[in-house]
Amino acid sequence: MVASTAFTGQFPQTRLRRLRKHAFSRKLIQEHTLSPSDLIYPLFIQAGDSQQTSIPAMPGIFRHTLDFALKEAEKAYALGIPAIMLFPAILPDQKSCLAEEAYAKNGLVPTFVRALKKKLPNLGLIVDVALDPYTTHGHDGIVDQTGYVLNDETNLILIKQALTLAKAGVDMVSPSDMMDGRIGVIRKALDEQGFIHTGILAYSAKYASAYYGPFRQAVHSQSLLIGDKKTYQMDPANIEEALREVALDIQEGADMVMVKPGLPYLDVLAKVKSTFAVPVLAYQVSGEYAMIKAAAERQWLDERLVVLESLLAFKRAGASAIISYYALEAAKWMNASSLTPHDAGTPAI
Repeated sequence: MVASTAFTGQFPQTRLRRLRKHAFSRKLIQEHTLSPSDLIYPLFIQAGDSQQTSIPAMPGIFRHTLDFALKEAEKAYALGIPAIMLFPAILPDQKSCLAEEAYAKNGLVPTFVRALKKKLPNLGLIVDVALDPYTTHGHDGIVDQTGYVLNDETNLILIKQALTLAKAGVDMVSPSDMMDGRIGVIRKALDEQGFIHTGILAYSAKYASAYYGPFRQAVHSQSLLIGDKKTYQMDPANIEEALREVALDIQEGADMVMVKPGLPYLDVLAKVKSTFAVPVLAYQVSGEYAMIKAAAERQWLDERLVVLESLLAFKRAGASAIISYYALEAAKWMNASSLTPHDAGTPAI
């Protein structure tokens, strides 16, 4: 074995590996950290009692009836997750061309909202404002005879939906439809009705992505979708357009903005954060979840390490919080160990 002093002076004085040698020094210089408080747990809900319906494309994720949803929410709260998001899978006969169920006072979502806020008043509750779970054609808005999604007519329905959710007690509404001007008209309507404290989390840079397939299966919109969503969701090739969308949403009153999908769009996330210095959320979408889960089930990847590394990547890029179907598992892993993803797992070779 060659003594470590044998080559003194023959190599650079600056050795970055010195601070990587020990766990304590790695922790001291770590630039970004993860905790359960960085997470938001998305929850699929359905009508009925004492049922959990599996989603084939998302192993381990279920649609929950109210009793099970309350238990899931309690788990999230106990783990230190500060908020959940609700996504409904309504019955086929409740869907319509004009999405009337989206703003029904006693509909699935308002019913769940009232029960959840009564049970867990301190758990943040965020709900999408969009029409795709409620339409017979699977689009996020009202369509004309040619199938084109009508912008201003859709906004009128979104206002009704947002007000219904605010009256039920949500903490934040989250417009995910990508209609022009919807943040401004929703903010105005909320304020005029006295809901000045109801926040808006805007899906500001939502791309027309192929990563959403499992989600559409979960909310029963995939088989109904006629055409695609490229006339209102963003082109994956564009980043300057994303900045324009974010700027407009902030100007119109958004409290937080979102980039969706997540990992394939870290450049967009980082650019939005550095440009606007506002709270920016990332959504680790259903396709991202499904890919990790499938690889882990085949033992091609270490699921825990890959998930935590992926979540840390969102924080490094500038995310204030991350919406993830892995939220419960990730929070358990974080609470069980103080190790970072870099330190966890098998010893380095």
